[in-house]
Amino acid sequence: MVNYGCQNMVDPIRRVLIKHPKDAYQNQHRVNSDSGQLNYIGIPDYDTSCDHYDTFVKLIQSAGAEIHFLPADKSTSLDSVYTHDPCVVSSGGVILCTMGKDTRFAEPEAVKMYFQSINVPILGKIQEPGTLEGGDVVWIDERTVAVGEGYRSNAEGIHQFKALLGDLVDEVISVPLPHWTGPGDCLHLMSNISPIDHDLYLVYSRLLPVPFRKYLLDRQIQLIEVPDEEYDSMGCNVLTTAPRKVIMIEGNPITRQLLEHEGVEIHTYDGSEISLKGAGGPTCLTRPFLRSSS
Repeated sequence: MVNYGCQNMVDPIRRVLIKHPKDAYQNQHRVNSDSGQLNYIGIPDYDTSCDHYDTFVKLIQSAGAEIHFLPADKSTSLDSVYTHDPCVVSSGGVILCTMGKDTRFAEPEAVKMYFQSINVPILGKIQEPGTLEGGDVVWIDERTVAVGEGYRSNAEGIHQFKALLGDLVDEVISVPLPHWTGPGDCLHLMSNISPIDHDLYLVYSRLLPVPFRKYLLDRQIQLIEVPDEEYDSMGCNVLTTAPRKVIMIEGNPITRQLLEHEGVEIHTYDGSEISLKGAGGPTCLTRPFLRSSS
């Protein structure tokens, strides 16, 4: 039985890799000293972060996913709580990223060691000067993947990604990302798009290139538009645990209503510490490595 493979973003999550703040943050002193240099918009409270994260874990468990916890590692930063970014999981194995954010450089090696320990194969690694981060990778279907080209993932990284995937895919689409708030901030493709079902996506169209948006519409994908007032509160960053079943951050009532109108089942958590301050929503906090409809 295959125990890995994640070339879509909406089938039920069967196995997922996450990292608890007690292992990523470790203590309040470390949070206080490191959050500024990591460009956090505020200093997370360690105890509150752990409490909020425990609630988040229960939501994932209730979805039926087998949870794997990435252990503490002195070489990684607070950002290692966002396990989505250091790798991409294909049907052929794990592709390790080379991070566009220098302070996250050690994370792929930590992920590699864990996956090897549970017998999930490593397909390859993006080599410098290529950069690629998991938050820029959006699977449109099993054979089609879009990658945001910006400050975190560059053209060389996307070229290597396509080569590593080989005949596992038919098409790799490069999606140019805007400058927006600059290289110091975190703008991934998944900052602007979240697949909710095979034919339903949540999007912030103002930061999507017109050709890519038209491509989605041509594929008969319905687009739900996140309002301007809920973009900064990460209304567009939604984790789909199964078709039309999602986890999202509390405090985005307009987006929630739009999703519920389309029959989406929604579960929420308090993201004030673990998401908003470090700019990492529920997708960023999780690395599904097996999704399957069966």
